[in-house]
Amino acid sequence: MRKVAVIGAGSWGTTVALLASARVPTTLWARRHELAEEMRGTRENRPYLPGFELPPNVQPTSDMAEAVDGVDAILWAVPSHGYRATFSRFVPHIPAGIPLISLTKGIEQETLATMTRVMAEEAPGHDPGLMGVLTGPNLAVEVAAGQPAAAVVATPEPEPARAIQELLMGPTFRVYTNDDVIGCEMGGALKNVMALASGMSDGLGFGDNTRATLLTRALAEITRLGVAMGGRPSTFAGLAGVGDLIATASSTKSRNYQVGFALAQGRKLADIVSEMRMVAEGVKTTQSALGLAHRHGVEMPIAEQVGRVIAGEVHPREAMLLLMTRQAKPETT
Repeated sequence: MRKVAVIGAGSWGTTVALLASARVPTTLWARRHELAEEMRGTRENRPYLPGFELPPNVQPTSDMAEAVDGVDAILWAVPSHGYRATFSRFVPHIPAGIPLISLTKGIEQETLATMTRVMAEEAPGHDPGLMGVLTGPNLAVEVAAGQPAAAVVATPEPEPARAIQELLMGPTFRVYTNDDVIGCEMGGALKNVMALASGMSDGLGFGDNTRATLLTRALAEITRLGVAMGGRPSTFAGLAGVGDLIATASSTKSRNYQVGFALAQGRKLADIVSEMRMVAEGVKTTQSALGLAHRHGVEMPIAEQVGRVIAGEVHPREAMLLLMTRQAKPETT
């Protein structure tokens, strides 16, 4: 590759731009012109990734045509609720025959579509074999700081995944390839719902036994729905599943965990979200996940209770009691 673009200048988009720029010139598109200009001047993304210098190979811009001009791949770090609108505006400028890789871990609320499906619908002339996802246990600030981490890139055909693997892999960031796109997407999206539940558990003062129980059963739910949608069970035992779940549901750096913790402390969801600069995808993904579960006839009791807490129907403590007093059954169901 000679040049790539990252669309979306949040913490993760900026981090991926840093990784890519170690190999090739990288444009970093910001929705707000003011942010792009600030990054050009300060060589830092102070609102979203403070303390990390943007190397000369990273070129911030708010111009769509400029961002993707002459690039060999585009990585999309746009929140799920704005993904379709942003992507569709870029479509006239996207070069043909290049990989389009989603960095977004969410599901579109209105359509229950994954981000690769959104791309396929909005760019029907682009080869769907070139559309994929990068996911895994990747807390942005840790990756940017060079702490050892890993991810998985999934595309239907092997060559695009291998190209992104070569682009991003380095001494502190290991990238694996996969062809289970739907499995990787669903693992990345659904773990955000379960991270809300984990934050609630910790916010209630429960300990390690509770968290371990919750996350084990959460993985069972994620796997059930992911497999029903066509994913492979082995994917959910890997970085896109259990790996991402452990990181997001156990770290105080996780926005979804923070929201769950604050809800358990009695704070109102609207107040919590209004104070956050970045999006906690799990809040919107919960209803999407429940919609998909209903569509596929999959039982997701943890996600259901998270949805009830978000809707203000129950307190997290009551939700936990309801989960614990469900009808007894074998572990494998």
